[in-house]
Amino acid sequence: MKKTSTEISPLMKKLSGYIARAPQKPLPKAVVEKTKHHVLDTVAAMVSGARLLPGRKAISYVKTLGGAKEACVIGSKHVTTAVNAALANGMLAHADETDDSHAPSLTHPGCGIVPAALAMAERERRGGQALLRAVALGYDIGCRLTMALHPYEFREAGHSTHSFGPMFGAAAAAGALAGINADQARYLLSYTAQQVSGVSCWMRDEEHVEKAFDFGGMPARNGVTAATMVAAGFTAVEDVFSGERNFFVAFDETRRIGKAPVPETLTRGLGETYEIVNTNIKRWSVGSPMQAPLDSLLELIRAHGLRADDVEKVVVRVSHQGANTTDNRAMPDICMQHMCAVMLLDGMVTFASAHDEKRMADPRVLAVRSRIELRGDDELTRAMPSRQGVVELKLKDGRGLRHHTTAVRGTAQNPMTRAEVDEKCFHLMAPVLGKRRARQLCDAVWAIEKIADMRKLRPLLRA
Repeated sequence: MKKTSTEISPLMKKLSGYIARAPQKPLPKAVVEKTKHHVLDTVAAMVSGARLLPGRKAISYVKTLGGAKEACVIGSKHVTTAVNAALANGMLAHADETDDSHAPSLTHPGCGIVPAALAMAERERRGGQALLRAVALGYDIGCRLTMALHPYEFREAGHSTHSFGPMFGAAAAAGALAGINADQARYLLSYTAQQVSGVSCWMRDEEHVEKAFDFGGMPARNGVTAATMVAAGFTAVEDVFSGERNFFVAFDETRRIGKAPVPETLTRGLGETYEIVNTNIKRWSVGSPMQAPLDSLLELIRAHGLRADDVEKVVVRVSHQGANTTDNRAMPDICMQHMCAVMLLDGMVTFASAHDEKRMADPRVLAVRSRIELRGDDELTRAMPSRQGVVELKLKDGRGLRHHTTAVRGTAQNPMTRAEVDEKCFHLMAPVLGKRRARQLCDAVWAIEKIADMRKLRPLLRA
């Protein structure tokens, strides 16, 4: 029986209609360019992640699942179902800390959304232009979803914003590529709401395997699952965001955080404010809280010609959350003290040095690391979601130096250029694909709207 329009809220009508129209809606030129940046950045994270432990586990696992040959698993020769490919590629994309982040929503949108869109584009034989529109849509829906829940307080209540937002974004992107209509978009959102989950204990995962699943694999897999079920004719609740026992009632943390959800955030500025433009690309292949301190440390090294032997003590200040996340961790790319020591010794941080676990036991690194103190700072905590950092150096000649990074390179406030993104991605992919194929893949993504069928990209993605 057809539901009456009174059972569907104006918010849901606007949201579902926007999702259904997105494939036909051209993006502004600047948004197209920024979307290419994030597609390439995420593809590079997947390629490099194929060689890391979470990536190797993901590829090995999906090879046991079988299934129709719909989409490729990047960094391998395996072709499987879109659902399985989305799972594996999502884990590859967050196999470490190379992928993008959206500070206002407290999410890593790319690692969930881009793998879902790539898998669905292959399954449906869509082209590059459709992929770009779907990815931009995914960022708009996913980022707004957690912003509606007050992400920083929502995380403190124990939920994983990094799973919630990207899952809805992945579903929207996959649904758009499946060609769903407005009615189906409502069902899509309902099936996504039923699958959404995640608790923020992921920070205790020392090997990053579960974290890769929580941030990338699960959102991508569940989003594609919702889209393929609805495309196959599944019906569902008409409006999961309003009415009795709706999503925002289930996840209302007002009593604990003192703020009620704001559902209107989901549609505010749709078609005018594109959240992909507000998303950060990491200059350094390390955790987000470490970006600003490394920027500051590099500035001090270059401005004063410093070497590690010149430094008596280093004090690094970040938000309390950032300090808690990166304090003396067991993995190099999420350990603040270790990466700052590497920066002082090498004068630079590369993907290779950020993943060199042997150097965590290097006596020279340990000697420098012992002089580095990490502190959570009240002022920098109040500055969130801006991930700022302060580095204070006491030199052996008695001088004191200080640098405060307020806008990290790669953030929306200080974005990287196309050339900088290209350089980062080429160097991430070349060790896996070889320099020639890495160059070809970068060039193909910059011209992705010319690709008529995303399956044609497969030869460049295999390893």
